[in-house]
Amino acid sequence: MLFNSYPFLLFLPIVFAAYWAFGRRTQNVVLLAASYVFYGFWDWRFLGLIVLSSLVDFVAGQAIQSGRRRRMWLGASLLVNLGALAVFKYLDFGIESLAALLRTLGFDAHPATLGIVVPVGISFYTFQTLSYTLDVYRGRVRATQDPLAFFAFVAFFPQLVAGPIERAKNLLPQFLRDRVFDPELATDGCRQMLYGLLLKVVVADNLALVADAAYQAPDQADGWTLLFATWAFAFQIYADFAGYSHIAIGCARLFGFSLMRNFATPYFSRSPAEFWRRWHISLSTWFRDYVYIPLGGNRVAPLRASFNVLVTFVSSGLWHGAGLTFVVWGGFHGLLVALQARLAPDADERPLEGRTLTSPRELGRLILTFQLVCVGWVFFRAKSLADAWLVLRTISSGIFTALPHGASPALLVIPPLLVLEWWQRDAPHGFARLGGTRPARWGLYATALLALALFGQVQTVPFVYFQF
Repeated sequence: MLFNSYPFLLFLPIVFAAYWAFGRRTQNVVLLAASYVFYGFWDWRFLGLIVLSSLVDFVAGQAIQSGRRRRMWLGASLLVNLGALAVFKYLDFGIESLAALLRTLGFDAHPATLGIVVPVGISFYTFQTLSYTLDVYRGRVRATQDPLAFFAFVAFFPQLVAGPIERAKNLLPQFLRDRVFDPELATDGCRQMLYGLLLKVVVADNLALVADAAYQAPDQADGWTLLFATWAFAFQIYADFAGYSHIAIGCARLFGFSLMRNFATPYFSRSPAEFWRRWHISLSTWFRDYVYIPLGGNRVAPLRASFNVLVTFVSSGLWHGAGLTFVVWGGFHGLLVALQARLAPDADERPLEGRTLTSPRELGRLILTFQLVCVGWVFFRAKSLADAWLVLRTISSGIFTALPHGASPALLVIPPLLVLEWWQRDAPHGFARLGGTRPARWGLYATALLALALFGQVQTVPFVYFQF
């Protein structure tokens, strides 16, 4: 079920009404049932994976907490969660990669892939439940005794299929305490959902038309067309994924839950490291805590610290997709962050929120960081490494031999987005701090709804990160 679909428009008020009609224990039953219906709307057969992951990690948490064969139960959790990812997401990629290697070595290898369908959101909910057993093992959280609360924590429908990837320390206790309806919290949740829907339907879906047209056949596009398409994709994927996160966070507030912020105006970053503190925060911090720090973080020799950064980012690239383009994308960002750590570790020590850019040099750093991020997006968006190199070559050679041309009117959605986000850069979302009178606020809401009606795409476009 998509947030930007008519079934969800019917689903949400029904669940909301049923949820607030009962006390905490029954509320958790309502949420769990609603979450399974929400996920089963895509394919009910994959519900078994969520149930299996939840059951294994609940039992593993109990055993680890009691001290009985702690390593064995942690291994069981890792095996089930990472094993599911390996089979459903990476098995075909592994077969294809092995065949390509054998052909390179001169062998005639043409093995058949299995054509496995990747369950929606598997990368998100497996990381969320896996972090629970890891934290119990490390003594950071206590294993819960309430299976209903735990199963609802794993399957919580607002953030089930595309995050934010929550930690048990933050989200699980919210299922264990009584929740009382808060009108102010719910109102702000609706505002955030409206803002997220605006990002998705008006900004992302229109920019997708520009990016898709050029990247579908990059050999038929010139440098300026591909450059504009790359900029379009940069804001498309941001508006798409941040839009989903805003809708998820706002939806959770309707039920009395607080989810972590997932995006913090990342395109106002002044360095690669700052970008990754602002982009997909729940995933960035997950890899920091469960990959980078266990490898030694920056508490080791400089060369080893750089290696740790590269391993972390390449792993993040693989998390995003089973393909060499994602590996290169992750490695590229890892290289940028590692170089910054060595050459300019304090480049972004001052927070951006609450102040203006103080110099042309700082503005230049912001623009340079955005362009470097766009180089990475080329690999992320391209269908193959060959296409990615073609796009980069065409842009680097074409924009210096011709005047700018071919800009789509859809790109006009970008400046208003930047202005709005700069104005609200120290707020959790674009509609968080609406001053003025009530008529002014409702006028803005009406304008947003009008924009959805006039400029939103007619077809329901899936969220980009559903494929991960």
